[in-house]
Amino acid sequence: MTCTLAINDLGYAYPRAATVFEGVTATLPAGQLCALMGTNGSGKTTLIKCLAGLLPGYLGSIALGGTDLQRLSRRAAARQLSLVPQECSADFAYLVSDMVLMGRTPYIDTFASPSEQDRAISREALAAVGLERFHDRLFTKLSGGERQLVLIARALAQDAPVMLLDEPTSHLDFKNQIRIMRTLKQLVRERGLLTVMATHDPNLTLSFADRVLLLHEGRLLADGPPAEILTAATMQRVYGLNVDELRQDGRLVALHAGVEA
Repeated sequence: MTCTLAINDLGYAYPRAATVFEGVTATLPAGQLCALMGTNGSGKTTLIKCLAGLLPGYLGSIALGGTDLQRLSRRAAARQLSLVPQECSADFAYLVSDMVLMGRTPYIDTFASPSEQDRAISREALAAVGLERFHDRLFTKLSGGERQLVLIARALAQDAPVMLLDEPTSHLDFKNQIRIMRTLKQLVRERGLLTVMATHDPNLTLSFADRVLLLHEGRLLADGPPAEILTAATMQRVYGLNVDELRQDGRLVALHAGVEA
């Protein structure tokens, strides 16, 4: 199942606060890894929460497969959209298998128990992120990278065509950042997911994303292929940084910020 996410003239302001962003318009088809970038306070997390249906008081519209998000019940929306938070602190020592099985909640009736099909889908989701051997481990005993992969597996078990992620690599070391991004890229390619990921890292975006939406001063400044958007000139305008571009065969592949004297 695939789904196009259509954002039209989207804006949001928290109660008794200034507008976070406005006029955001983009059509995001299936089969893309889309990065959402911008400075702190530019509205990345707020936009992710709007797309997830957690902040219903937005202006404009969000449509999933042609259906307005606000017309969907919470259960119906959860079958279309999954959300991977920036981090998850479990107060109870859940097994990894139980954490992933929580992704099946939109398909399980109130007071009912998970079916064998629900458990099979959860096991397959855990295998898809390479953690099937962690099935009976405690979630609280895992490393940061392993926990993040479990949360991605939980989102996969939700069987939704759109996956939203809020800075999934922000607390991870370099090895686990690459591990997470390779996993996301593979899932997009093999399953045709639309993945929208808030991130601060331009080089991870250049290496793995198909598209970048760049927020700046409450507006969508740019939308397109990362190698065309994340140039030295753009970094100067948005972040006030002077950076050097690394190019291969004329294509931008990385950015480097030198140490200023």
